[in-house]
Amino acid sequence: SGIEIKEVYTKLNGPVEGPGEFPYTRGIQKDMYRGRLWTMRQYAGFSTAEESNKRYHYLLKQGTMGLSVAFDLPTQIGYDSDHEMSEGEVGKVGVAIDSLKDMEILFDGIELQKITTSMTINSTASILLAMYIALAKKQGADIREISGTIQNDILKEYAARGTYIYPPKHSMRIITDIFEYCSKEVPKWNTISISGYHIREAGSTAVQELAFTLANGKAYLNAALEKGLDINVFAKRLSFFFNCHNNFFEEIAKFRAARRMWAKITKDLGATDAKAQMLRFHTQTGGSTLTAQQPLNNVIRVTNQAMAAVLGGTQSLHTNGYDEALSLPTEAAAKIALRTQQVIAFESGVTETVDPLAGSFFVENLTDEIEAAAQLYIDKIDAMGGSVNAIENGYIQNEIAAAAYDYQ
Repeated sequence: SGIEIKEVYTKLNGPVEGPGEFPYTRGIQKDMYRGRLWTMRQYAGFSTAEESNKRYHYLLKQGTMGLSVAFDLPTQIGYDSDHEMSEGEVGKVGVAIDSLKDMEILFDGIELQKITTSMTINSTASILLAMYIALAKKQGADIREISGTIQNDILKEYAARGTYIYPPKHSMRIITDIFEYCSKEVPKWNTISISGYHIREAGSTAVQELAFTLANGKAYLNAALEKGLDINVFAKRLSFFFNCHNNFFEEIAKFRAARRMWAKITKDLGATDAKAQMLRFHTQTGGSTLTAQQPLNNVIRVTNQAMAAVLGGTQSLHTNGYDEALSLPTEAAAKIALRTQQVIAFESGVTETVDPLAGSFFVENLTDEIEAAAQLYIDKIDAMGGSVNAIENGYIQNEIAAAAYDYQ
């Protein structure tokens, strides 16, 4: 992110509060992984619902704790598989879901009340969630007890990814409608996963990823408040999705800064409930850091990134397969990716104490510097009237493009 790293750090800028205490720099639980490990949530979606279902059963047998569904582009954009615009893209980067029957096949033999499911879906999030709820009812589940996440983050689609259908302001209305419905009917469901992952994959720096993600989060908070929703209710069901790249300490400091900044943002907007102030996040290791050449080196990269995510206090983690620069991961690669998390969890010792890097002169100073740099971006976006305006005038897209160009 262009932050100058000193040869040595010799002091802290201020006191370090305890874990589970506002502003949650050190983690959102007092006992963190001593009480409960992060969810090992491996992402998968293959051509057909049948093929994806096989991979889900395989991952569950290997010890994965939650499912994460990748949908193909036609599903993400709202086209049926037999639409002429879908040609050449059906089942290519995820599973094709056209109907409730497809959803039934996708989760055949899997009890939705006993598993958490994350769905990477945005423009059509309301439709896929409706299908999921309908399937849960068909299984006899109490929908008030089902849990999981829909990504439902349309702002980063305009900024970085492109699977949008409707204009920004209309999309924001749909999103806040989902907040309202789920808070009443599906209270354990995370209604949005505010995503920095794709911003980073598009070429942003770590500071930009943090700043633009939190600025988008502020936009969702303000939209929900304008709708008359209670921040102490809906903010508890917001989650985040961050990337983790190779710069070990920068990534750890980014996660610590994110919690601190979000706690202050929610408090300033009126949140008084501690759970509404806490930033909970899923992490995925960096797809754009993987190389097609010497792919086994990616095992080391993914391990480095996964360890940074854990030391940064993630609630959920996906580790990429070493062969993903070449294709969807093979079973062997998927197993090693999951085993990487399990070895960190059960053999490395890093889970035995909370936030082991707290008080490090370097980590604490870097956390402060990343927060300050990200805050400058947020202040600039606020001056434009918020993320929706900053996206409509191209500011965020241009900043990401410039960073990507500099990196290349």
